[in-house]
Amino acid sequence: MTISANEVKTKGVSLFTDLLSKFDELVINVRGKNKFVVLDIDRYKELRANELDLAYIQTMQDIKNGNYKSQTAKEHIAELTSEL
Repeated sequence: MTISANEVKTKGVSLFTDLLSKFDELVINVRGKNKFVVLDIDRYKELRANELDLAYIQTMQDIKNGNYKSQTAKEHIAELTSEL
């Protein structure tokens, strides 16, 4: 569901409680452009957990495929510094 920033401004955050009981997410539209998404905290935690699970799976796949390198902290800092 999309709501305007003006609605949030006039009705306050209590608007979120009512709407999030009916919709999974709210998109806040500012001057005709979608700018923000509001989620229930449980939905946010679920999405965040899924994001972390995916990162773990991708990391394990990289290790399995040999897509990594071993280096000392000093070597790593030197590499990062040279990229700046």
